[in-house]
Amino acid sequence: MRLFAAVLPPEHVTRELAAEVAVLKELPGAQGLRWTGRPGWHFTLAFYGEVDDDLVPELSVRLERAAHRAAPFPLAVRGGGQFGHGRALWAGAAGDLEALRLLADRSEAAARKAGVPTGEHRRYKAHLTVARSRDAIDARPYVDALAGFTSGTWTVTDLCLVRSSLPRSGVPGEQPRYETVGRWPLGPGGRTGSEAGDDAG
Repeated sequence: MRLFAAVLPPEHVTRELAAEVAVLKELPGAQGLRWTGRPGWHFTLAFYGEVDDDLVPELSVRLERAAHRAAPFPLAVRGGGQFGHGRALWAGAAGDLEALRLLADRSEAAARKAGVPTGEHRRYKAHLTVARSRDAIDARPYVDALAGFTSGTWTVTDLCLVRSSLPRSGVPGEQPRYETVGRWPLGPGGRTGSEAGDDAG
């Protein structure tokens, strides 16, 4: 199954971001972008790709340990940017970004220790994808519009393992489907002492 670890923003934050995205959709050329639906809004911590079913239990154990070692922390959606000459438009983050980065590093380490190939390590950049383009575009109007946006702050209390299923129907505009298959609370209250481990395992 196609999996990634993520932080999921709460309903009140996605509602605020949806209002901002509605403004972006009124900009010239916006109809040519593929806009991500609210169910797909998340801060990816580590992308695992296709994971053998046999490895999922061990990955889950390791992620639970990673969550146990991370204290809850504040986060908000703020500003934005783009990758690949406008091929991905994203909203950024504010708050305890160091805690978010550390959780991302531990989520990646959890996969390695569980035997899940993770590919080349890249420096973590917190982003929540709101739109994609098949072709390079001038994303500056969208990035400029996002610059003044800041959502309400929430406390991140969970690390989630999410399954994504890519569209198969061929219907234009169909969105991937996302299913949370694991959720572990941050902090030492999240598991029993018998599961103690060091870092992500």
